[in-house]
Amino acid sequence: MKDTALMIIDVQLGMFDERFPVYNGEALLETLKALIARARGAGIPLIYIQHDGQGDDPLRPDLPGWVIHPDIQPAPGDPVIRKLHPDAFQETGLQETLEKLGIKNLVIAGIQTEFCVDTTCRRAYSLGYNATLVEDGHSTWDTGQLKASQIIAHHNQNLSGWFVKLKPAKEIEFGK
Repeated sequence: MKDTALMIIDVQLGMFDERFPVYNGEALLETLKALIARARGAGIPLIYIQHDGQGDDPLRPDLPGWVIHPDIQPAPGDPVIRKLHPDAFQETGLQETLEKLGIKNLVIAGIQTEFCVDTTCRRAYSLGYNATLVEDGHSTWDTGQLKASQIIAHHNQNLSGWFVKLKPAKEIEFGK
């Protein structure tokens, strides 16, 4: 599967602020570390997406929260695509990077389920990529109306079928 890449969206330190930590953050990091190790072992490219926040966003490039979480940080040579919008393709070099690498299949994981993960999955579908969303590899926060676990389950259900194949991390096999 030389035409497959693992895409990690916005897993930055600011998402793990102990005052407002992302839902199930430690488990998410463990899941991502295992996926990354398997992808690297199979020679699958990793692509990191890094959000450039504005205003009082903790993901502003001049703040410590902007840094990709050290537990899953890129290796030298891994593309890091910076973005300003929920869609990782909008006004970035992501599509050109994927074309240059010959990528047709994306395995997608990261943060935030209902924004950047959802929007990027839908855009990948619209651009003709075969996308797999890691069912247990994305997260968010509780809102006033819904618990994070409900948001994740809802998006897994809504994205699955039309936009992505949905698979738990343990079932994702790279290199086959």
